[in-house]
Amino acid sequence: MIRTVVAVATKELHQILRDPRTLAILLLFPAFMLLIYGYALNFDLRDVRLAVQDQDRSTESRALVSAFTNSGYFQLVGYVDSDEEITALVNRNQARAVLVVPSRFEQDVRSRRPTTVQVIIDGDNANTASTVMGYAQAIVAEFSTAISLRATPLNSPRASIALEPRIWYNPQLRSTLFLVPGLIAFISMVTAVVSTALSVVREKERGTMEQIRMSPIGPMSFVLGKTLPYLALSFVAALLILVTARILFDLPMRGSWVLLCGSILLFLIGAQAQGLLISSIASSQQVAFQVALLSSFLPTFILSGFIFPLSSMPVVVQGISHIVPARYFLVVLRAIVLKGAGLAAVWEQLVWLAVFSTVALALASLRLRREWS
Repeated sequence: MIRTVVAVATKELHQILRDPRTLAILLLFPAFMLLIYGYALNFDLRDVRLAVQDQDRSTESRALVSAFTNSGYFQLVGYVDSDEEITALVNRNQARAVLVVPSRFEQDVRSRRPTTVQVIIDGDNANTASTVMGYAQAIVAEFSTAISLRATPLNSPRASIALEPRIWYNPQLRSTLFLVPGLIAFISMVTAVVSTALSVVREKERGTMEQIRMSPIGPMSFVLGKTLPYLALSFVAALLILVTARILFDLPMRGSWVLLCGSILLFLIGAQAQGLLISSIASSQQVAFQVALLSSFLPTFILSGFIFPLSSMPVVVQGISHIVPARYFLVVLRAIVLKGAGLAAVWEQLVWLAVFSTVALALASLRLRREWS
């Protein structure tokens, strides 16, 4: 029996070594997954985008700003002078936190009077907002201690600097308010890509593709007829998730329904274009399903900012995330639903979604036309 097992195992080993695809899956795929998960699954935050509203413009206020930027946790993106500028920066996702230093800050510090600084935090991601608030509290406490140690003599009053955090759009830091938009993007992406990829490959496996080519149906009519039902179903499913979340989880809807529906349609068109491209390459439903799931599930879950903050990832991984459409769609969803932002705040993300949809549709059309001819 042992000789039989050894003979079968030897034969199978030779079979694997002759199949480079199987060998690559066995050896390279685990290493690839380790790199992706090892670098992406990181809850530590670095380079949090910070804007500053310095109403004092003094030496002490600049020292406080330096304490934030030199901590390694915050990256200064600029100074603002009005509340309108703060709202615009936060809505466009250009600042995650805003430090507001009051006037007479230096006078209060040097006179040993209690004073308060404010940190406005974007609460669309509850986990990130909690971490940012913890960083800000630690920096302000350390700065206050350093100021107090300057007091002489020992029995003189100590300076006291308190932090007043303000969480915008999600004051209770409810995780549901940032998870549900992520789930809409995640579910919509996976279902749209997988369903579209399987719809065309199914015709190949059944052998009906040759009959369709010989019929008066053109390639564009065939593609539209195949994809429009899935587009409609995916759109209805996304709206059902949103409505259900409003009823069950008290998810707010602060923005425009028209802008939201248009953004969902644009995202779904790109997802279906990706599914069409996969279907034009794959030769079977099994291969199409695996490629569609791999190219939609993992990137949307890991590289979109759904769960793990992109700012904590290496620069290379952040660069890869730019080709993930869910990255832009998630920003749009949270901006419209939670912040009530308009087109002016999300147009850049919509442009990127349009570029992805156009490129994916063009590649899929070229492949399908080649097969059709």
